[in-house]
Amino acid sequence: MLRSFGPLKVSWHSVSAKNDKVSIVSYSCYEWVLIDLALATIGAVTVGIYHSLPAEECRYIMDHSDAVLAFAEDNVQLEKLLSVRSNLPKIEKIILFRGDSPADDGILDFATFMALGGDIPDADVSSMIDAVQPEDIAAIVYTSGTTGVPKGAMLTHDNITFTAQSVERSVYWKEDDGVFLFLPLAHVFARTCVYTVLLSGRTMTYTRSLDTLAEDLKAAQPTWFPSVPRIYEKVYIKILGTAESKGGMTWRIFKWAQKTALQMSYLKRHNLPEPILFKLKYNLADRLVFQKIRAALGGRVRWCISGAAPLNPDIGKFFHGAGVLIVEGIGMTENTSFSNLNRYTNYRFGWVGPPGPGVEQKAAPDGEIMFRGRNVMEGCYKMPEETAETISADGWLRTGDIGEIDDDNFLRITGRKKEIIVTSGVKNIAPARIEGIMITSKYINQISVLGDNRPYLTALVTMNQEPIEEYAQSNNIPYAVVDDLMEHPEIIRLLQSEVKKRNHQLASFETIKKIAVVPEFTVDNGMLTPTMKVKKSRAAEHYQDRIDALYDS
Repeated sequence: MLRSFGPLKVSWHSVSAKNDKVSIVSYSCYEWVLIDLALATIGAVTVGIYHSLPAEECRYIMDHSDAVLAFAEDNVQLEKLLSVRSNLPKIEKIILFRGDSPADDGILDFATFMALGGDIPDADVSSMIDAVQPEDIAAIVYTSGTTGVPKGAMLTHDNITFTAQSVERSVYWKEDDGVFLFLPLAHVFARTCVYTVLLSGRTMTYTRSLDTLAEDLKAAQPTWFPSVPRIYEKVYIKILGTAESKGGMTWRIFKWAQKTALQMSYLKRHNLPEPILFKLKYNLADRLVFQKIRAALGGRVRWCISGAAPLNPDIGKFFHGAGVLIVEGIGMTENTSFSNLNRYTNYRFGWVGPPGPGVEQKAAPDGEIMFRGRNVMEGCYKMPEETAETISADGWLRTGDIGEIDDDNFLRITGRKKEIIVTSGVKNIAPARIEGIMITSKYINQISVLGDNRPYLTALVTMNQEPIEEYAQSNNIPYAVVDDLMEHPEIIRLLQSEVKKRNHQLASFETIKKIAVVPEFTVDNGMLTPTMKVKKSRAAEHYQDRIDALYDS
């Protein structure tokens, strides 16, 4: 594998291996990891690009990072790159992981590329390996950018190896562990998990696609997997919606099992004994409900990691009681996507846990959480001012998160510094917690809470298509396409009532008074990052008239 890069210098002259930037535009797959490790081994720099990004954003990242070579997953990604090829003069070759390679000197299929390394002497390979140093840059990872221009975080070999070691010591392992990955490897969270599994010597299986996720989970039978909260939320809402739509005895059994799961979670969290009658009740709930949930996850899952955003604690407690512990952690691109993680035997819902070994944490006077350690990036590529704003002179990374650290060194995030809403009544409100409560409704897909300098909170809401259609059909609401339902008064009342029900969990100043129903936020329409975070400022700007109308009265 390593030798496939050797002839590049000889044959193409412009690709010199060490420090060269190489883009990978692909969903997660075995070839992605193979190329990433090969690049690291010879001192080249991996620049992962989300396969879901439009062509122009791919072009920006490849151009800004000075990439000289690109790997494309398939013909779909190749066509995307070819559409902006004329504006990428530094790119010498594009290598296609799979698919048909066109008759083009600038494009190689993967087998042809791999064969190029067959005659490279061992001494040449060894010299490339020996030249790599811990302080060398191994990856430039571009932030998904909820605001502003994406920044490229420069991660060194030491950043990556240290982080893998810290995660490996924070995770609960068994000899037969198998890990399942469906997160995009362009996200450093996924890559950190890969490096950790490699370090541990366990097995990792990659899903073929998101369309085959359920089938692949059953085939892989993992013992744990990493994910973002939205996946757990969608699974929970799907379970809830299926039981509710069946109604009758099925719905009553589910509600009873749900209550039983929360009781079991409480007993486990407080190390309390299980009463005999409760054990009997739980065993019945397990046979009727919980076993089916675990079977859908492959049948062997013991625990999961949730990162990148807050997980609703009630969802975590439900899965915990059903036999699947979801431990929350936190990290950001700038610290190799790891700083804190709840432990398998020491966890709290709603908290992201203590820091990993070798990671320091503190809260600044304004409540901003800061980290220091060998996981903190070298800086932002070609952006010295942004680097200085992000990392202090003495090495502390400013996260932008507001939180609290208790006496046990557990961290809880309460909001984002830039996203804190200050109402005209001077109430400081963190929208993430409110949004996490609202999306437990099976009818709500996404929500963005608004209200800065306004008298009360409002929200942009998108519909969860399948349950909304079922509701419309059950209530004889006519529509030609599902988007027609966004304007229907009864659907708006339904969504408003779902919000109102959940407002009871909030303080009066945190409640959402009005909503506007809008089309789904997606990467393609520019409202969503590839990591499924809503670009709030862009959404607010796009729907400014709709938002103003919510306050006109």
